[in-house]
Amino acid sequence: MRFIDVERPGGPDVLVLREGVRPEPTWGEVLVRVAAAGVNRPDIMQREGRYPPPPGASPVLGLEVAGTVEALGEGACRFGRGDPVCALTNGGGYAEYVSVPESQCLPVPKGLSLEEAAALPETCFTVWSNVFDRAGLKEGETFLVHGGAGGIGTTAIQMGDIFGARVFTTVGGDEKCRICEKLGADMAVDYRSKDFVDVFRNATKGRGVDVILDMVGGGYIQKNIRLAAVDGRIVNIAYLQGSCVEVDFMQVMIKRLILTGSTLRARSREDKARIASALESRLWPFVEEGRFRPIIAARFPLAEAAEAHRLMESREHVGKIILVVREKA
Repeated sequence: MRFIDVERPGGPDVLVLREGVRPEPTWGEVLVRVAAAGVNRPDIMQREGRYPPPPGASPVLGLEVAGTVEALGEGACRFGRGDPVCALTNGGGYAEYVSVPESQCLPVPKGLSLEEAAALPETCFTVWSNVFDRAGLKEGETFLVHGGAGGIGTTAIQMGDIFGARVFTTVGGDEKCRICEKLGADMAVDYRSKDFVDVFRNATKGRGVDVILDMVGGGYIQKNIRLAAVDGRIVNIAYLQGSCVEVDFMQVMIKRLILTGSTLRARSREDKARIASALESRLWPFVEEGRFRPIIAARFPLAEAAEAHRLMESREHVGKIILVVREKA
């Protein structure tokens, strides 16, 4: 099979198309013939040598795919050969075939192409586990999404809106503000020109925000604490501006805040299966109704993975970046 290899830690140029041995599914796994794979920021970190795969995971990049089931490992029985699926992988997605635990596979929602379905798993699993499981976002609460124009952001905005939250977001630029508002954000702020703490405190009449999803870190950490409402929950899933900062924790105590965060890749198969089940029962019906759609920023052939990484690093895109592995699915 063809796959993308990382020659050495470094920039996008280290990504090389190679030929390798097709994996075989082990117990409880299915072999997926990949039609498309999602590109995510952890892929860039792994390429740079800053995010090694957990023990037993494929060293090949790629945390989400969509395609058709090619073969079944022993104990796999839900899907049949030829069934269309999308899947959260443990690695190996930038390839023509990947083995995935069957419990991390979901049926492709009706009305979506395989390329669109490839944009669902990583972001949907991440948002559900952090925003709804860990932070417990409820209908009627306020929800702030930092970085609303990215893959995680466009997913979080739509999911927050679907489940009845009042959604705020921060993005860079007026055009991205308008796009996020069309996706369901009640208010979008250009962080380059406005202080989002003041804007959203005014929007909530001084009460603050119930749940904050942050992938920026750095100076946002203290600002999030200032902005959070009493009993607020702040979830960090990345630290693009750094994770080591000086913070005054007095407001954490006074406002009874919960500061939390998580990574997804190292979690157990059982945890991921539970999240998959929740997504299928709670979110998939909205996808099939057309109320939630993955936003595709760009598509690249597998051989042009380096260009896909360059676009992600530019932060000029809105939504998900997809690698097209098989032209006709």
